Order: sequence, then structure tokens, then C-alpha cells
Amino acid sequence: MPLKARHCFTIFLVLLLSACGGAAIKPDNTKTSASKTESIHNKDKPVCECAENTPIPEPQKPAQEPKAGETRIPDYSLLRSANWQDLAGIEQDNLTMAWPAWLQSCSALKTKPAWQNVCDVAANMKNPSVGVIQNYFKQYFNVYRTTNADGSDTGMITGYYEPLLKGSLVKTDAYRYPLYRQPSDLITVDLASIYPELANKRLRGRVIGNKLVPYYNRGEIESEQSPLQGNELLWVDDVIDLFFLQIQGSGLVQLENGEQIHVGYADQNGQAYQSIGRLLIQSGELTSDKASMQGIKNWALTHPEKLRDLLNSNPSYVFFRELPAGLPGPLGALGVPILGERAVAVDPRFVPLGAPIFLATTFPNTSKPLNRLMMAQDTGGAIKGGVRADFFWGFGPDATRQAGSMKQKGKIWVLLPKEFVFP
Repeated sequence: MPLKARHCFTIFLVLLLSACGGAAIKPDNTKTSASKTESIHNKDKPVCECAENTPIPEPQKPAQEPKAGETRIPDYSLLRSANWQDLAGIEQDNLTMAWPAWLQSCSALKTKPAWQNVCDVAANMKNPSVGVIQNYFKQYFNVYRTTNADGSDTGMITGYYEPLLKGSLVKTDAYRYPLYRQPSDLITVDLASIYPELANKRLRGRVIGNKLVPYYNRGEIESEQSPLQGNELLWVDDVIDLFFLQIQGSGLVQLENGEQIHVGYADQNGQAYQSIGRLLIQSGELTSDKASMQGIKNWALTHPEKLRDLLNSNPSYVFFRELPAGLPGPLGALGVPILGERAVAVDPRFVPLGAPIFLATTFPNTSKPLNRLMMAQDTGGAIKGGVRADFFWGFGPDATRQAGSMKQKGKIWVLLPKEFVFP
């Protein structure tokens, strides 16, 4: 690239990145937000999404990069050496329940030098007992305690789940809310291909003439004259369930004949996620203790005339694809199916994707200990920090209830192969 052109492009990228607010696609239960007027009508600025470059993205995948002027903490630098004895409660955990999730991690990690040996050993262990699994991790892994930037070792643990929606392959009076496929005019620019120092940063938009402009926001996409007409994947019967499907990132759509179609994240429009729960609190519509998923659904049922404006206050929009039938769970950021109650979403800047982690927290709204060996197989735009995790509860009514009410304090330890080399 000629020097002058490179200089101009650098200025262009600086302007683009200065507009980047971090695409929080999968929110946590705190649902932090800005007002809708800050996000929907800001169409003149380029929109970018600063995301981790992960193999199969879900809505929680893009991990927010530091904003301009903030100091970037080196990857994994908040991990502190610990001992197996620090994992209070692991002796009571049924590790055989975690073993299938660990094998899923290995299916993605086994070609990486630091993980190859531990995964080769695991592959040759047939139906190991709890004691054998304990000895395996003790022999081949080192233990690290996660910390926050301020040195503390306690953080927030939230939950998510896989929803079930009722749907149809065609639009009807009952099924009139579309799930859209990834549109062909959605452009993703991997900035690392031009500037290596901008690794893991991507821009999303569409091209008009020779200009990259923000992609359509939620209000435009879900309007009666949607620019994406003809790009429908499925139709569902409930707009608020569709909204929460986009937050969870994947789910099942059941047709009237009983067939279930597994759908997962395909891409996102590049607009920043804004919390409708926080907006309802700020406007006095709900108190903070009622701004749960079920609380928002109840509000929607009693305020249908206000629902469209509320949903449009979140300009972020997720596109879906049909997943192969028979998967044991939705696909996480690692690119493997995640298993209920044995997978978490983490901030991949501080916890390597695929790594076993030991989580010490409590069950939702109780003081009952919840101490589990789990796998860091997913990420999230709202999952930021060294001691931060989103607990995947799985599928079904109980998973929905547990995920919707989970907002606990917890601690996290990470198990890394003894061959692991820190960057």
C-alpha cells in the first residue's frame, strides 16, 4: 500500500475505532445499558465491533476490547499460581459428569502444542472413575487462581440457557416474526489482515457506493418494509421470545408437526447491545428486583403498545443459521457443543478458551454451594474481567428458571497443562 494511502487509511481506522463502543451481544443479568436515543439514531458514524476472533461465533462470542485511551491488560496476566488443595469442594464433585465436556474441549484443542499431550492422554482413558480423573488433572495440569484488575478474587456469576420457541417454515397469521439468515450485504472487515496490531478487531457494516456505513439496526430490520425481506430462515409466534433467543444465541424451534430445528448464531449487525431491562428500570416501569427475563416478559404482556419501542431501543440484531440435527447442545465459541451445567462463558483475554475451570459459587438466590469442574467453552460481550463467568444451565423449564435468576458471587480457578506457555 502506498505510504499516502496507508496514512489516510490509518486515519480512517482511527475514526472507525473511536466510534466502537464494544458489541455486547450476550448480556449478563445486570443488563447495563445506554438510552435508545444514543444508539438508534447515531447513523452517521461508522459502526464497528471489537471481537475476539473465535472459530464459530455465537452472540456471546465477541469479547469487548478496551476503549480508546484504556490500558490493555496482557492476555492471561491476571492468573495467579495456586494449588489443588485450594479447590475446596472438588472432592465432592462427580467429575465423571464433567469428563464428556472435557473431551469436547479436546476435540478443538488437540492440535495445539500446549494441549496435545493432555488431550492424547484423555483420549486413551476409557470410562475413567472420579479418582482416575482427579489424578489425571493433578498429574498433567497446574492450577491458577483468577483475579480482577484490582487484585480481588471474587466476581459475578450469571446464567444462560437454550430456549424453545414455537415456529413455522412459512409465514402465517400465528407465525409472523422472522428469524433472519445472515444477509449477503453484511460486510465484516478483519482489521488484522491490514494491521496486525489490530488483531481481534472487526468492523461490520454495508457498502453504499465506496463507503462502509453502519448496518441496519433492529428498528429498520423489523419494520414492515424490512430491507431483509426474502431472507427469512423461520417464523415464530412470539416477538419477545425471539428477542430473548437473540440474547441466548441459540435454541430450538418446534414446528407444529413436532419437528425441532436447532438454530444458532450466524452473525450480528455490528450495533452495540443495549439493555431493555436497564431502560425499564430507568424509566420507572420496573424495579431492579423485577427486571429479570420473566419480569420483562410479564411487562410486555401488559404493555403491548409500548413493546415495539422498547425492543427497538436495542439496535443490536442477531442472524441465525440452521445447525445439524442431533447436536448434544448449542455450539459455543470454541466451536464445540456445550453441555448443560458443565460449560461456562468467560472473558478469553483472561481465561484460555477450552480450559477446565473450577467454579465456586452458590445456586441462584440461595447460599447452597455450587462447586463444579466446568469447561470454558463460550464467551460473551457482557462477560468481561478476570473473575466473571456465565453458567450454561442447558435446556428446559428448570434451566430457564435457574438462568433467569442467577446473579451470584463466585471464585474461579483455571487448570492449564504443565506445557502451557504464557504469552
